Amino acid sequence: MPAHSKPSPTAYTRRRIVAGLLAFAVVAAVVGLLAVRGSGSNNSSGGAGQSSSDSSSITAASTTPSRPVNIYRDITSDKVRADIKNDPYRIYVPSGLSNTVTVIDGATGSVLNTFKADEEPQHVVPSWDLKTLWLLNNQGYTVVPIDPKTSQPGTSVKVDDPYNLYFTPDGSDAIVVAEARKRLDFRDPHTMAMRSSLETPTCDGINHSDYSGDFRYAIFTCEFAGRLIKVDMKSRTVVGSLDLSAAPPGSAAPDQTGTTMAGNGDVHSMPQDVRTGPDGKTFFVADMLTAGVHVIDGDSFTETGFIHTGVGAHGINPSRDGTKLYVANRGSTHIGNKPGGPGSVSVIDVATKLVVADWPVPNGGSPDMGNLSPDGRLLWLSGRYDSEVYAFDTVTGAVVHRVPVGDGPHGLVVWPQPGRFSLGHTGNMR
Repeated sequence: MPAHSKPSPTAYTRRRIVAGLLAFAVVAAVVGLLAVRGSGSNNSSGGAGQSSSDSSSITAASTTPSRPVNIYRDITSDKVRADIKNDPYRIYVPSGLSNTVTVIDGATGSVLNTFKADEEPQHVVPSWDLKTLWLLNNQGYTVVPIDPKTSQPGTSVKVDDPYNLYFTPDGSDAIVVAEARKRLDFRDPHTMAMRSSLETPTCDGINHSDYSGDFRYAIFTCEFAGRLIKVDMKSRTVVGSLDLSAAPPGSAAPDQTGTTMAGNGDVHSMPQDVRTGPDGKTFFVADMLTAGVHVIDGDSFTETGFIHTGVGAHGINPSRDGTKLYVANRGSTHIGNKPGGPGSVSVIDVATKLVVADWPVPNGGSPDMGNLSPDGRLLWLSGRYDSEVYAFDTVTGAVVHRVPVGDGPHGLVVWPQPGRFSLGHTGNMR
């Protein structure tokens, strides 16, 4: 689709049944004894709590844990996998209006190379096994593998409507988000050969997604329908739909009545990026029209709150420890806009669901999508309407790099990234 992209907390009350403390202690002792007896055969299982040097130990079992304490425990800066830690630190920037990819040296902020892409490149996406960066040429109907060790593009592969790309948690399938087709295409993650499709007719503008902590389901945003859908990953069926057009709970967002998009009439919500909170069940959804983030209980699939951030709330990235969310506010409620708008980054404290810092772009800008540097000290974001890329210092909020790139920069990727595997987009790592 044309130059644009897409868009969260709540406290949980758990009932605890306290009965028969003595009986519980006996049961606990028995369970502990059995665990000790069985521990010798389980140490090499590559479970969800371990950091692996390569993707071979990531199995379906290890990617379907019980509710984890912090789903981002494996994206801390010390957990870059051994097989990619020497990949050069680069930022790959697809620019959808100039049909180029700019390669930036992450250490210096200097442009190293710019190469031509097919029509309308939207995102650069790390593969599940972290061996390939996939360039998605949405209107060129191709995807191109980039070697992260050399920064060189390979041979293009024909793929229908590749707006965005995700992967099943066990890496068995790539999920091409065919936005214009209102469809999710499950493909071979290496060859991109089609395997099956899931039609999503009520999800106009399907584009961004994230998984629950136990990987049972994924939530997708429907930008032009003002709603979310919930997909059961075992049955691969849509099991829920949530309308975001009503006033969000506790919202201080501006009234968007009458906001119009061509062919879509009046719309009151434009959900963009969505990211799961560290608890694995709270989802945060950036909304470009309501200037903030919807808070969603994923299990019950209900909206529980709203956090006002800034105009054009768009991309979301968790901090390395998962305690904060960085929300890119694009500075406009429109898909296209003039440069120099009131763009900013809002920092949300996940525990309190409050904005604890706001970082405006000096002299205006349009921060959109991106990711953190491997050490988490810089937040790299594309400047959608300003043909540039920003690097924000995550301690001070200062813009330390401002790099000119092609027109319409969008889903840039920062490489390498810590984590066991990639779930897609611009580096949703677990």
